[in-house]
Amino acid sequence: MNSFFARRYVIAGIFITFIAILLARLFYIQIVDDRYFYIAANNVVRKNILFPARGPILDRNGKILVQNEPVYDLMVIPKQVKPFDTLKFCQLIGIDKEGFDKRFEKAKKYSPYRASIFEKQLSVAFYRSLQERLSDFPGFFGQLRSVRSYPDSSAAQFLGYISEVRDKDIENSGSYYRPGDYIGVTGVEKAYEEVLRGQRGVQNLMVDSRNVPQGRYANGAYDTAAVAGERLISSLDSRIQKLGEKLMQNKVGSIVAIEPATGEILAFVSSPTYDPNMLVGRERGNHMAKMYQDPYNPLLIRPIQAYYPPGSSFKPLDGLIALQEGIINPQTTYFCPHYYMAGNHRVGCEHFDGVTDLRKGIAMSCNTYFCNVFDRLMNRNGAKNTRQTFINWKEKVNKFGFGVKLNVDLPNEKKGNVPAPERYDKIFGENRWRSSSIISLAIGQGELLATPLQLANIECTIANHGYYYTPHLIKAIGDKKITKKEFTQRNYVGIDAEYFEPVIDGMQQVVESGTAANARIPGIIMCGKTGTVQNPHGKNHSIFVAFAPRENPKIAIAVVVENAGYGSSWAAPIASYIVEQYLRDTISKPKAQIDYILNANLLPPPKGSKPKLKPGKTDTLQKAKPDSIVKPELKSASAKKKKKPDTVYYANQPKRREDE
Repeated sequence: MNSFFARRYVIAGIFITFIAILLARLFYIQIVDDRYFYIAANNVVRKNILFPARGPILDRNGKILVQNEPVYDLMVIPKQVKPFDTLKFCQLIGIDKEGFDKRFEKAKKYSPYRASIFEKQLSVAFYRSLQERLSDFPGFFGQLRSVRSYPDSSAAQFLGYISEVRDKDIENSGSYYRPGDYIGVTGVEKAYEEVLRGQRGVQNLMVDSRNVPQGRYANGAYDTAAVAGERLISSLDSRIQKLGEKLMQNKVGSIVAIEPATGEILAFVSSPTYDPNMLVGRERGNHMAKMYQDPYNPLLIRPIQAYYPPGSSFKPLDGLIALQEGIINPQTTYFCPHYYMAGNHRVGCEHFDGVTDLRKGIAMSCNTYFCNVFDRLMNRNGAKNTRQTFINWKEKVNKFGFGVKLNVDLPNEKKGNVPAPERYDKIFGENRWRSSSIISLAIGQGELLATPLQLANIECTIANHGYYYTPHLIKAIGDKKITKKEFTQRNYVGIDAEYFEPVIDGMQQVVESGTAANARIPGIIMCGKTGTVQNPHGKNHSIFVAFAPRENPKIAIAVVVENAGYGSSWAAPIASYIVEQYLRDTISKPKAQIDYILNANLLPPPKGSKPKLKPGKTDTLQKAKPDSIVKPELKSASAKKKKKPDTVYYANQPKRREDE
């Protein structure tokens, strides 16, 4: 009897153990391990991600710069794929067998049970022809999304581009992004990513055994709608943006135009540029590879990343500092004998200017005048205190936005360079350098470097008689105007308004009768300054900065044309066309003169090639008074040790993303 009860307990224990194991297995399958859930769900329900349209970007007049167009991504769920004719499939979508294997392995590695992208950005027409055959290939289906489209093919460096997210992007976003999502990489697309990207939605579809949709799951009760990104209104004027890009064809350089009264950027030209539509679609990777190999680096955002010595365009700033410090007054004169002796070396001046005051010094771009001014600035506290005096001067220059970031609403802005005293301590020894050692700074050469945006911003400061607004490119998000405090707050530079008038007088004379007389616009008073920047690698760089009209200025501009010669020959005419087009919506100059600029090819020889033109040879559009050129004997302070002077250098080539 006891043995019977013992056997009964054993048998009961076995059943209980079996049931416990079964329940534990069911718990594991349903709660812990989600593989079976996905297998079951994917047999019945397909989660279709609804990608929101990125917000469009418009110019200041409502013209569309960026919009969206529909495309399809070909998706795959590896576990649902059954044996099929892979060669036939490859022919249908235009890939080879090696490409198929690579894509399929990547999809399996991501997840055998979840959908991932097999082939990106198929056009609507292409997908329609493919869709008829997709039922022959279980596990593959299309997913609708949108990509960027650029109607005018302009402003590429300003707008930037988007690309598929990398693992690093997913990690940095706190897993907001998923593989296959797109993210802004450069330009406005990156700076305003959170505003432009919108919010994803999900659509749950019932599918049959052939993966054909049979309707909404639970009548759409678990669906969520996609929310489109916000519309951005930029400050760009597409009229002068496109004109600037045409004028800079076959040239290397930049054009930046700003509205002084607001800090809104009107034109943002980086040359050479590219068609932003090239970075959309299946050929994107090939186009990107070619641009990385281009010796003229079209991916460089020159307005905020390229450095240039400001040259003679820096002279008004030095004059303003000297006026504020009481070193000179507008009537202070110096005699120009065609040169200036800085210690034992000679700084040449382009003209024999004779007795020269501030207005004439600016109008004729007299090196001698401004070397004398700089010498007095540096020696105001005695020669032995040059270092501390220089530090004070550097702080004043920084206030104008030189050597510091202006904090424009674009990523990767560079700050330029106003040299620190430690640099000269290293070259000459501590407290062993004097004004004559750094005299090249007096005329905007040597170690002084600025971006084109900084050059244009200086003109805003002069036009406003002592202050500027932080330059920015977006003026409205959706229906709301930009209200960021930094975009509406005046940045004063520490110069009294009264000291700007004589400087502006001189800049007006530059255009009316001085070095930029060929850029004069009938009926418009434009105040400007030419600059011809020394370049040891070829012809000098042509620079022109200006604002117009003199009263209630509407536009400030900086034009840089590399390896082009005199500032009066190329940069000044280009600036005058942009200014007149903006103010009058027309250009009064003869068509032949405009065509000469449009058709000119000033591309310097690529690095490593033998230049066709001898350094120093200069093209001229028409006879005009040239601005001052730094003579070969004038070197930067560091050049005395290095043999080569500092002139222009660029920011590093943009790093390639893994998907490019």
